[in-house]
Amino acid sequence: MPLAGESAILTRRHWIFDLDGTLTQPLHDFAAIRGKLGVPANRGILEFIDAQSAPERDSLNQRLTEIERDVAERAEPNPGAVELLHALAQRQMRLGIFTRNRRECVEITLKRLGVCALFPATTIVACEDGEPKPHPQGVARLLAGWSSAPEDALIVGDFRYDLEAGRAAGIATVLLDSSAERRWPALTDLQVVSLDQLHCCWLDAISP
Repeated sequence: MPLAGESAILTRRHWIFDLDGTLTQPLHDFAAIRGKLGVPANRGILEFIDAQSAPERDSLNQRLTEIERDVAERAEPNPGAVELLHALAQRQMRLGIFTRNRRECVEITLKRLGVCALFPATTIVACEDGEPKPHPQGVARLLAGWSSAPEDALIVGDFRYDLEAGRAAGIATVLLDSSAERRWPALTDLQVVSLDQLHCCWLDAISP
């Protein structure tokens, strides 16, 4: 059973999810992607590409899209993801996605998961839509579309970029981490090892 503070977080109405590694099983080999694109280990992939001159930037973006499309076409849901999303939707929770992926690849992934109907286009913020995570612009965009205050929203993700974006936007943060290797306590309001656990904690939180 979640603690009192955790229950308050989980009763919020607006839920923002990261995509890869959160709703889907992690398939990206980021070290290999950096190697293919020539991205230094200490740079974000999108940030590195954006800093290049136009011809090189266009070429790198095309190659990255091809890599992302291949991953999206093999996407599988994380255990409990589909069940949690449908349960939240049935209780009239508002669902959104904030991802560093291309919108085209997000749509492929959601089709693979069978949850397209839960995410209208306006509830998806992809990398073409503005500043990528950890910048909070995408969170602000979703909140504005819902006319929601930060105090009624949370973000669920598996990496510090998700948590940093949530913190900067003033919403609650939930870290999904089954490895116990990645911990960012200063950025994390609630940590779970699986979406099944998150689903159970949410059910406890909303129970009378």
